[in-house]
Amino acid sequence: MTLQRAPVYGARVELRGKKLGVLISCPPEHPGFRHGLRVAAAALRRGVNVYLYCIDEAVTGIADAELQKLKATGLNLYACAYGAHKRNLALTEHATFAGLTVVNDIIAGTDRFVCFN
Repeated sequence: MTLQRAPVYGARVELRGKKLGVLISCPPEHPGFRHGLRVAAAALRRGVNVYLYCIDEAVTGIADAELQKLKATGLNLYACAYGAHKRNLALTEHATFAGLTVVNDIIAGTDRFVCFN
């Protein structure tokens, strides 16, 4: 019988190439919106492929400068088409507008999925 060593607590884990799904439903002025963006930014810096979906009140923040900066650095940004329509927002190039099927695909296709409400 051979014993295996347990990983060292706090050891740095290689995240490059992993996939993270982030869903934000709160408005841009809510702390959860900014927290979701900070999590996405930290993951992007570590080489993680990030898929962020804005739903409900978060669709009003897709033109946010910080969010658009993250998009320019590789963030995959989606927004709920129904939520935008319900709030009379124009479909713009700020995000890819999609339905809940995309949320399902993000949940199923990522290594981790987190929500900010």
